[in-house]
Amino acid sequence: MFGICLLLTVSPVSVFGCCPLTRLLYRGPGSPRAGFPVRSVDMQRTTDNITIRQGDTAVIRCYVDDKVSRVAWLNRSNIIFAGSDKWSLDPRVDLVTKGQLEYSLRIQKVDVFDEGSYTCSIQTKQQAKTSQVYLIVQVPASIYKVSEDIIVNEGSNVTLTCFASGRPEPAITWRLLNPSADPLDGDEYLDIIGIMRNQAGRYECKASNDVAMPDVKYVNVVVNYPPTIKKTQSSETQVGRMGTLQCEATAVPTPEFEWYRDEKRLSNSQSINIQILGTTTILMIANVTDEDYGNYTCVASNRLGVQNASLFLYILTVATR
Repeated sequence: MFGICLLLTVSPVSVFGCCPLTRLLYRGPGSPRAGFPVRSVDMQRTTDNITIRQGDTAVIRCYVDDKVSRVAWLNRSNIIFAGSDKWSLDPRVDLVTKGQLEYSLRIQKVDVFDEGSYTCSIQTKQQAKTSQVYLIVQVPASIYKVSEDIIVNEGSNVTLTCFASGRPEPAITWRLLNPSADPLDGDEYLDIIGIMRNQAGRYECKASNDVAMPDVKYVNVVVNYPPTIKKTQSSETQVGRMGTLQCEATAVPTPEFEWYRDEKRLSNSQSINIQILGTTTILMIANVTDEDYGNYTCVASNRLGVQNASLFLYILTVATR
């Protein structure tokens, strides 16, 4: 009886092929004593599949007995080693022989082209015997193409793309990170029909296949929309005091503001001061007179539209005794 055993060591994990224990005999120059127990492959079994990550080191272990006269390693039909003679030109491949009964193959920096069947072949005076391991190389997910940041108008149809490679094939998921970061219904293509202003923000594409940490890329989406005046503040002011009117609008791009009294556009003067602070504008009227009381119009505009609102400067009367 004779036999071999295959064990794959993957940094930092070792994975055994299934090998029942048998008692094997070995005789030959410099060999250990007969009757040394080693592990042997049950040759009725199918080829074992072993999985390793790209870039790791694989050691495919082969243990032989002392009746072996010739040993070799093959990948598919190509001879890698015949005895201690290296036939392969690949510098990443060498033998591991920690003891006279071990004849193991080491492959450093494993890549996808290393995937395939590896055979440890043994020849004795009686017969030849082989055992195989099929090496499966996994590749971490990697996003190689994703949409550029985009600016669109509200109501447009938008398609974001995210392409990834890996083995096994990665799963692709999308999230809009603000405000809730809930998952979105999409894969390589994320379709947004009639995009709204609340769908603007940072979109996350994640590719994962459980080989390593997921790969993540981001797409920033800006949604343009016309102004909406959401807050106005009229004022009650005494004669001779400062009157203040305030108007706030939301828009992308940021709105421009104008103030009107009846049909006349107002501008900064000795008695009028107009301030614009982002999305808010303030109209200040110094030393209010009777002629200043009445209706004022705030106009907010950008290239997508215009909206206006009416505000009032009321006279504040103070009761006298």
